[in-house]
Amino acid sequence: MGDQRFGFESFDCAPGLRLEAHERVAKLQFDGLNRRLDKIELLIERLERRLWLAVYGVVGVILAQAVQSILSVAP
Repeated sequence: MGDQRFGFESFDCAPGLRLEAHERVAKLQFDGLNRRLDKIELLIERLERRLWLAVYGVVGVILAQAVQSILSVAP
């Protein structure tokens, strides 16, 4: 029957196992990278919220001073 190997178990060759291991490591690295990116995105959103609060605070102070100066001149 020539090249047929009846009775033998199939086995994985070393290069195939090495490639599989590299794929698993790459997947783990990408998963870790995605988690870190998600954390960074959350931190950026929080920072953006704080910056907008600061901007609104500055605008509020400027408007309050403008209103105060107008009221002090009017009466």
